[in-house]
Amino acid sequence: MQTSTKVISTIVVVLLLGLSGFLYFRYWFPYAEGTDTGELNFFSYQGVVFKTYEGKVIQTGLRANAANQAGIQSNEFVFSVDDPVIADSLMHCTGKQVELHYKRYFAPLPWRGQSVFVVDSIWSVK
Repeated sequence: MQTSTKVISTIVVVLLLGLSGFLYFRYWFPYAEGTDTGELNFFSYQGVVFKTYEGKVIQTGLRANAANQAGIQSNEFVFSVDDPVIADSLMHCTGKQVELHYKRYFAPLPWRGQSVFVVDSIWSVK
């Protein structure tokens, strides 16, 4: 009777540790970080249950299409911000060139934002 209790306890502990590790790496472990530059197109405070700061940076550049002809391409960098001080600064930068430092997560959390890219600092505003 006592060995079955130890086995069940060990299995429960291993399962809880595995679940904790999975949740940590899925939602709290930033697996990449970098910078992105472009024109801040919009920035807003939105949400029904969890209010989060969401923004979009438009990046321009050249690209080659299927026929190998150069053309203008517009890429969007959609991001979230969880720091109210950074969010307040970005609210005043719409339409300006910004360089943002971000961390990328495997999945978003509802209270952190809708995007897997979370901006943690502003490097420059032009």
